[in-house]
Amino acid sequence: MINNSNINGGMSSPSSSVNPRSQGLKTYFKTPEGRYKLHYEKTHPSSLLQYSHGKSVTQVTLAHLKEKQAQLTPTQSSSLSASSGVRFAAARFLGGGNGGRTLSFAGGNGASKSLAGTSRSSSLGGFSNCNSMLTSNYDGKGTYLIFNVGDSIYISDFNSQDKDPIKAIHFSNSNPVCHAFDAEAKDGHDLLIGLNSGDVYSVSLRQQLQEVGKKLVGAQHYNKDGSVSTSRCTSIAWIPQGDGAFVVAHADGNLYGKDGTGDSSFTVIKDQTQFTVAHARSSRSNPVARWHICQGSINSIAFSSDGTYLATVGRDGYVRVFDYSKEQLICGGKSYYGALLCCAWSMDGKYILTGGEDDLVQVWSMEDRKVVAWGEGHSSWVSGVAFDSYWSSPSSDGTGESVMYRFGSVGQDTQLLLWDLSMEEIIVPLRRCPPGGSPTFNSGGQSSHWDSISPVGTLQPAPSMQDVPKLSPVVAHRIHTEPLSGLIFTQESILTACREGQVKIWTRPRSSESPPSNSEGLLSTSSKEKLLSPGKIGGSSFK
Repeated sequence: MINNSNINGGMSSPSSSVNPRSQGLKTYFKTPEGRYKLHYEKTHPSSLLQYSHGKSVTQVTLAHLKEKQAQLTPTQSSSLSASSGVRFAAARFLGGGNGGRTLSFAGGNGASKSLAGTSRSSSLGGFSNCNSMLTSNYDGKGTYLIFNVGDSIYISDFNSQDKDPIKAIHFSNSNPVCHAFDAEAKDGHDLLIGLNSGDVYSVSLRQQLQEVGKKLVGAQHYNKDGSVSTSRCTSIAWIPQGDGAFVVAHADGNLYGKDGTGDSSFTVIKDQTQFTVAHARSSRSNPVARWHICQGSINSIAFSSDGTYLATVGRDGYVRVFDYSKEQLICGGKSYYGALLCCAWSMDGKYILTGGEDDLVQVWSMEDRKVVAWGEGHSSWVSGVAFDSYWSSPSSDGTGESVMYRFGSVGQDTQLLLWDLSMEEIIVPLRRCPPGGSPTFNSGGQSSHWDSISPVGTLQPAPSMQDVPKLSPVVAHRIHTEPLSGLIFTQESILTACREGQVKIWTRPRSSESPPSNSEGLLSTSSKEKLLSPGKIGGSSFK
């Protein structure tokens, strides 16, 4: 967990690191539990603004490096070993999540004043460090912020208020568009980077921080020169406990599981509209499997916290949930309008958030296999969603349907919205249906959306607006001047990122702070009224 003293101690005031472009925006926002305050910002150096931003949107990854082991054993070589095939990889998948995994950090990032010795790892040709700002080597445990802007990846010391990154890596032929980190990854290759060209690299984050040179070092190259797919990467995720295996989603609707050393070839997809799985002929091939999920781009992927289920959202407007080990479609459904852009799981695996071009935040229930709530509050596309696993409601006992969830969303309207979800207050007819009776609303006739639990493997059409209970946010706050692209919750803060490469860190209210009074920003009635019957909106809202 983040040590508050490591963040606050010995640092300049937040105003010293606030970007002038943010002038006119408030440096705090109010919630029922107190004020969140802008602590500091991270961004790319202004001298690098000549690089194009148009081909990629900034995504953010938090990476925690554990203390380096004194000596590597012979079994910890830098090569990637092959698994016994996709079934083995799928079985090893169980036990961890990607987007829904809880992040836990400790300590500050130390800087070693001694320079590293000559590296025996080969440099990757065609890559250069953009006038690297790194003047000393970083080693040992620490937390780092990784984000992409244009054709570069930037690495910043998370526990420092220094606005500029400590490392910038320039990709000369393509733009990085997605990345993922796993501290437990095999052989120290813990950072994955997916490019607009479809190429994928795995590297050691620690090795990049230690290297003062101008090239990315020790990289493993996948899908080189489009050997498997020429379609751009859209989302990437490690397979927990997968011995170096990971999955990559592409804009052509395909998802590849990578774990091997050879090259793979797959048959031509006959029906672009059908879900199909093809396996490589050899267990040592790479990728080991291709999942064709949809016609058009897969925009985002996320795994449930236990690794059992994989959720995808795409250009076709559908969210799909798969049993990963069984390679089976479980459920899914369509957005109210347009493409879906983002998705996230609750830590208990009961709910999925999606957001997209209909300006709505959808709450999907795995129990009902349907949309059980719509969040209305954004005035433009929803580009990022996440559950806050560190927040707990004072009135929640942590069991059963009395559990209250806090989640957040960001959008191209430059707003951060926070929501509280209490399932006992949402009217779900299926759960209130008398034995042998048909589920109906108390105030109206029968609704086809709630006729029954969807059969396994069924994709639901978009429900009508009147059929789904509505949520209104407890917080709606404009926090950036540019459209937002993502958010991350940590124990001590909320991180928000805009698509142009600015990241803001908002510290949570201290336990000693008193909740704001009505005169400080409470705009309507009690937060208990946020979840009402379909078609009716109410709630508390703080600015």
